[in-house]
Amino acid sequence: MIVEDERRIAAYVKRGLEEHGYAVDAVHSGQDALYWAGSTPYDMILLDILLPAPNGLAVCRELRRQGSRVPILMLTARGAVDERVAGLDAGADDYLAKPFSLKELLARMRALTRRSDGGDGSPLLTLADLTMDTTTRRVTRAGDEITLTSKEYAVLECFLREPERVLTREAIAEHVWSYDVHHESNVVDVYIRNLRRKVDDGRERKLLQTVRGAGYRLTERGVGR
Repeated sequence: MIVEDERRIAAYVKRGLEEHGYAVDAVHSGQDALYWAGSTPYDMILLDILLPAPNGLAVCRELRRQGSRVPILMLTARGAVDERVAGLDAGADDYLAKPFSLKELLARMRALTRRSDGGDGSPLLTLADLTMDTTTRRVTRAGDEITLTSKEYAVLECFLREPERVLTREAIAEHVWSYDVHHESNVVDVYIRNLRRKVDDGRERKLLQTVRGAGYRLTERGVGR
């Protein structure tokens, strides 16, 4: 979720992140931010400080008071050292000064994601002979590079972050698409078929499996679909 009252900036960031495979909700006030954060399990929040009441600092403090551990990247004015310090003290995980490049924003988000996973900071996600480098966005299987669209990459990342877990269509859509499209359940099925063709076709071990009546999972066990 991006929380930014300057709608032009919010639209620019939303479009840029969506082009890189992220599902993004944009809100424009502190009140809306608290509402959506309380009802949606976001992977990250991009939070501007200067918002209609409550401001970004108050939003951040309230989320932490409620026990939320979602990574928060605070957006601050360039050169405003006091704002940066206040943001970190309020519970933000990092900050980015405006104006910023989309490239830098993406790098900060990748770093925060690795940190919040609780791992050792490695950008590699691996299952069997399938590997994803979240820094370079390079995907390989048994050393062979696999070319994916941004959405195919996002769906596969969903599975690689929770291997062996059965994911419902709704869970996949919620993490990969915005709310305006994720109710179209057949969209998920289309992307699963595309991933199977690229990841499993022609290989003895089929990693991407259907769990009838439940959803899909990425697993090392078995060869069936």
